[in-house]
Amino acid sequence: MKNALTIAGKELRSAFVSPIAYVVLTGFMLLGGWFFFNLLNRFNFLVQIYMSFRNPEVQMRLNLNELVVAPLLGNLSVVLIILVPVITMRSFAEEKRAGTYELLLTSPLSIAEIVIGKFLGVVAFLIIMLSLTAVYPAILLIYGNPEPGIIAAGYLGLFLLAVAFATVGLLTSSFTDNQIVAAVSCLIVLLLLYVISWPAETAGPTLAAVLRYLSLTEHFSEMVKGVIETKDLIYFGSVITLALYLTHRSVESVRWR
Repeated sequence: MKNALTIAGKELRSAFVSPIAYVVLTGFMLLGGWFFFNLLNRFNFLVQIYMSFRNPEVQMRLNLNELVVAPLLGNLSVVLIILVPVITMRSFAEEKRAGTYELLLTSPLSIAEIVIGKFLGVVAFLIIMLSLTAVYPAILLIYGNPEPGIIAAGYLGLFLLAVAFATVGLLTSSFTDNQIVAAVSCLIVLLLLYVISWPAETAGPTLAAVLRYLSLTEHFSEMVKGVIETKDLIYFGSVITLALYLTHRSVESVRWR
């Protein structure tokens, strides 16, 4: 575990040495801020309109969690589809391009330590990214009355979604020495997992159930509503575990060539 943490620290430091980390963090915060303040302005506009009705029951229908938090997290999940491939594309591909991949594989480190180390490095970066957006719900909690439990469940869902994206990115990066190919491949897979449930409405009951279960958005959207079910946690855990296992096998196959 100590070796894995050492690799994770190296990955995190190398990310901040390059300008990519700062561009990604800045872009994520700018887009998050744009979404948040536009959603908040829309909420305030609706409040003013409903207040003119002088009907308390109508005003009670306005909910910060439904009208601000849930759309914000949904928009951030779409942004992560684009940014996570950029974060993970260099994990293994850069090692191959720079010629340090062979040195890494011939070191006393095990394949599991290498994969887990790079995984933890990416997860640490994602935690930093998502922590920066905590300012938005903090503003709502200070000046409004959202439900903290639903916000916490939504952020847990966003974190698990980001980690699942990251493991897919690590897998695609292990297949190639070209960072662009790794990023585009990851983007395609993530988009497929994001939209795979779209045909469910016109499919048969069995196929519809399968498509909905395979969809990342179906499980994420439930957590955004504040519903944390075992099946959703198992799904994210399965995606993360499977992607890490395939990454391990991909790296291991290079060692034995």
